[in-house]
Amino acid sequence: MKFTDENQQTVILTFKNDADEKDGGHVLALPIYDQQLVFTQHQLRGIEFPGGKREAGESSVEALKRELYEETGALAEHIYYIAQYEVQGDTYSFKKDVYVVIVNRIDRNVHYHETMGPVCTRSIDEIKEEDKSYLLKDPAILQCVERMRALGFYQE
Repeated sequence: MKFTDENQQTVILTFKNDADEKDGGHVLALPIYDQQLVFTQHQLRGIEFPGGKREAGESSVEALKRELYEETGALAEHIYYIAQYEVQGDTYSFKKDVYVVIVNRIDRNVHYHETMGPVCTRSIDEIKEEDKSYLLKDPAILQCVERMRALGFYQE
């Protein structure tokens, strides 16, 4: 699938599975805990799914686990690779690996890095529009949520 993002950059979304190569420089978690979606409250952008950049020497899955815990305190029980999207900009391009994560517990952290910790809801629609990060309005991310539903991981 091909999209144009809010910055008029081309975004290419490809559905994946665990057998596919996980080579994105960024990761995005679509976490589920106790039949709720787990978001993070970013200090500047608002409520969004947790994720971030891979660090040197880190695998995509290692980055996913680290970012998920740093931003929400959530610990992954099961991880499923479902998609990758590539943003093709004039000056900056990147790939992001997208995972559904079944969370077995959420620890209370003293520090959540650039976020204010976890936000759990049954649906994206329960979040006020003014509280949503632009990332919760991104067509590629919303398609990944639809893919998560279609695969049977999550039902509203």
